[in-house]
Amino acid sequence: MILVFGGTTEGRVAAKVLEESGATYYYSTRSDTQDIQLVHGVHLSGSLELPEMIAFCHEHSIRLIIDAAHPFAVNLHCNVIDLAGQTGIPVIRYDRIYPSHDEDLVWCKDYDDAINQLKVHKINRLLALTGVNTIAKLRDFWESHDCWFRILNRDESLAGSQKAGFSTDHLVYYEKDDTASLIGRLQPQAIITKESGLSGGFAEKVEAARQAGIKIFVVERPDYPIADGVTVGHVNGPHGLRRMVEKLLPEFYPLHSGLTTGTCAIAAAIAATIRQKTGETPTSVPVILPNGETIDVEVTYGDGYASVFKESGDDPDVTNGIEIRASVKSSDRFEILGGEGVGRFTVPGFDFPPGEPAINKAPRQMMCDNIKENVRITISVPQGAEIARRTFNPRLGIEGGISIIGVSGIVKPFSEEAFVASIRKCMQVAKASGSDLVVINSGGKSEKFVKSIYPELPQQAFVEYGNHIGETLTIANELDIKNVTMGVMLGKAVKLAAGNLDTHSRHTTMDKDFIVGMLHDADIDIDISDLTLARELWERIPQEKLQDFATVVINHCAHYCAPLLPNGVLTILLIDDNGKIYYS
Repeated sequence: MILVFGGTTEGRVAAKVLEESGATYYYSTRSDTQDIQLVHGVHLSGSLELPEMIAFCHEHSIRLIIDAAHPFAVNLHCNVIDLAGQTGIPVIRYDRIYPSHDEDLVWCKDYDDAINQLKVHKINRLLALTGVNTIAKLRDFWESHDCWFRILNRDESLAGSQKAGFSTDHLVYYEKDDTASLIGRLQPQAIITKESGLSGGFAEKVEAARQAGIKIFVVERPDYPIADGVTVGHVNGPHGLRRMVEKLLPEFYPLHSGLTTGTCAIAAAIAATIRQKTGETPTSVPVILPNGETIDVEVTYGDGYASVFKESGDDPDVTNGIEIRASVKSSDRFEILGGEGVGRFTVPGFDFPPGEPAINKAPRQMMCDNIKENVRITISVPQGAEIARRTFNPRLGIEGGISIIGVSGIVKPFSEEAFVASIRKCMQVAKASGSDLVVINSGGKSEKFVKSIYPELPQQAFVEYGNHIGETLTIANELDIKNVTMGVMLGKAVKLAAGNLDTHSRHTTMDKDFIVGMLHDADIDIDISDLTLARELWERIPQEKLQDFATVVINHCAHYCAPLLPNGVLTILLIDDNGKIYYS
């Protein structure tokens, strides 16, 4: 059993990650004000002191603790470490992603230091974005200077400010003004904020103050407590959290996650760069994933290279266990080359032209983000040519080896049964959220685009269907969900339009003859005999005919999908690679 200390953005994400397992866990918050929908989690509200924590863990057989509380919740963090020390339960600290300590900011070790720094810089007019609990801590400043505090417009926050003796005339609220408009209205000489990380809006506050040309004071986050004999794993994102749970409590998830070939190649390249530059050979290296979080990946070394043995987790994958190598040489620019066992593009339509190594755009960008050196990186896969013959690569026009791919950097393991069960849980949560509309999408990219037209919907109203479009709509009908919007990108849409309600490449491939028929229906006459990927159609179809083609595709999709939601209304949105959305 797992106990989560939440109440933050990270707490919400932790709950979402744990929900994927289908197992019961406990989610604890100090108050009951956080609106969170749990299917398998049991929500506990109310502050727990150390003796109560210990008793709860014994009574409910807690075997893992996830500390996802606010970085400034020092008392709670200390209690968690004491709890772990007395019970032997391991802890995962789910922390935030923090920007670097830029020199144009005034960094303060604590609130006493902040008061001194404010006085040294002769600040007389201050906007405090540090929250209601810091009013008393900054008393020595605001008693003799003009100071406004921004707080949540809640009864407990107002009561806290009154208890501290602060004037309500100098309170401002989150709901009314963002940081930029507050600065414009109040004209402070400076702002003070906490080092609250990206999820705490730190970057936005700093940027607003920079644009206004005023001073920025930052109270540094406290160090996380440590103790001898206590196992603490640190993560700062959902993928790392799941992998850490899989490591410390393997049975919690029926299936385990893995790494993409892209992440393996990047880890090997990072290790090879470290070795080339310093001579050091760390056994693991940190890899920054596309979502900004960092995970550690184990590496090994050979003669002139570093390598990673790919772990696919429980996802069926012919590349599981293969060795991916990287060698590095100094260069006057950053280069990525493909060596033995890495395929090459032989036809147009991919992220890079024919002749280029089959290392996709996302892994290349990850290498740029992780390795800020002018080096020539060569990726090789000794078994790549042999393994590639068991993939779709030859059919797609990739020859000589495997592709180095991966958008998220992580392989999420789902048997079809487990994936559909996960969709059902998410649809149940979506309905429980009270939203009149549920929006289903193939993944994070399409969801991001569709969210822009439904900004008012809660996060729970968005559900990923992966490839299981038919199953998802059937579940929506079983749950009596009346309004469903489906976002779909062209690669899946052309398969769906042909009647394939499961669009996974294991079950179906793009049917060029069917696409020719849809082009004919849209009165479009182009040659697609050399078409490799469906998304190429966005470039090949004349601009003035795109809507006509989109309408034909959507109507074909609706022909197969609408009957699965007989008592509801289905809206289908076709999304291009740049996020433009087409309606029927």
